[in-house]
Amino acid sequence: MDIGVPLRDLGDVDSVALREAVLAADDQSWLDNSHRQSAYEVHHQTQSLMMLFVDTERWPEIEITKQSAWDRLSDAAVPIMKAILRDFYPEGGVVVRAMAAKLVSGGIIMPHFDKHPSFHIGHRIHVPITTNSRVRFMIDGKPYRFEVGKAYELNNQKQHSVMNKGSEDRITFIFDYIPAEKMQSITATGDGLNMGF
Repeated sequence: MDIGVPLRDLGDVDSVALREAVLAADDQSWLDNSHRQSAYEVHHQTQSLMMLFVDTERWPEIEITKQSAWDRLSDAAVPIMKAILRDFYPEGGVVVRAMAAKLVSGGIIMPHFDKHPSFHIGHRIHVPITTNSRVRFMIDGKPYRFEVGKAYELNNQKQHSVMNKGSEDRITFIFDYIPAEKMQSITATGDGLNMGF
């Protein structure tokens, strides 16, 4: 969603339990769901723990489903999502995507903006899990630093890219929230709708 600024600081979050849950995942878990990497060329050098996924093939009809990382991450992630949404966004909307995304050491996400209509009407929220001093996140031609222990909303309609020149992987928990007024023209189904957002 175009939020009028490149990045919105949503303040401090207690992400310790989520960090522990994400970092406990073994290498194979990060490779179990490669849809994002195969569907979007810019994410080829990333890996994901998919918690919620939205099928947009029949847009504006969507289906939201719980994915393989739901059992691993939901106990820690859902309270964080609810707290952020309660403090900053109107109630009654739907979380359509939720995942931990890893940009491997040496990896690059090339400059792009998120094109699907669901990205135009949804708030894209980032909760950093790990980072390092050699991660460079560019939005609209300017560098931004994301800190662990905080949350941010990214203006995904601005061109953005990430480069990880560090020796450690960079991991961020990401979720997309479509507010109720934007859901009026969308038909949503699936087992990801009953979370009380």
